[in-house]
Amino acid sequence: MARNEKFEIRGVNHIALVSSDMARTVRFYRDVLGMPLVKTIDMPGGGQHFFFDMGNDDCLAFFWFPGAKTSVPGISHAPDLPDRADITSAHASMNHLAFDVPLDKFEEYRQRLIDDGVDVSMVLDHDDSEYQVARTFHEGVFVRSFYFRDPDGILLEFASWTRAMGTEDDVSADPVDANGQHVSI
Repeated sequence: MARNEKFEIRGVNHIALVSSDMARTVRFYRDVLGMPLVKTIDMPGGGQHFFFDMGNDDCLAFFWFPGAKTSVPGISHAPDLPDRADITSAHASMNHLAFDVPLDKFEEYRQRLIDDGVDVSMVLDHDDSEYQVARTFHEGVFVRSFYFRDPDGILLEFASWTRAMGTEDDVSADPVDANGQHVSI
């Protein structure tokens, strides 16, 4: 297993996103996804900052800013579910947030969301094929996932690893620079 030898990073303290309606955000993340609301802050100037526990004491936080600009699909976040459209978003945007869920609960959790009226994508079995998604589940699939959106259109994913990651085959692509040129690392 790969290990950080430079810093003892134990996980995600919190990820902070922006909500257009904090009450609606609470209803979705607390009531639909079951994340406990663990801290609420009324900020000077009328804003709010709320924290939800997303497991392992890692938090998902939301700001509500009075007068914040409206989100723009394809710029501030992915415009649709990946089985329906291109999910490209702008540099420095958050494209999507994937929650790790147990593989043995994967199908059950998808059905629970459907039963709660959440629009979910088809199941995507990610592999190393040309299109990165297998037609059928096979031993080369490294993660199973499906996607859905929160009330503000933020793209969310429930993902389940099917095997350990970090082999030489898993880390074989060189990154591209801002000009799209591959750079050896």
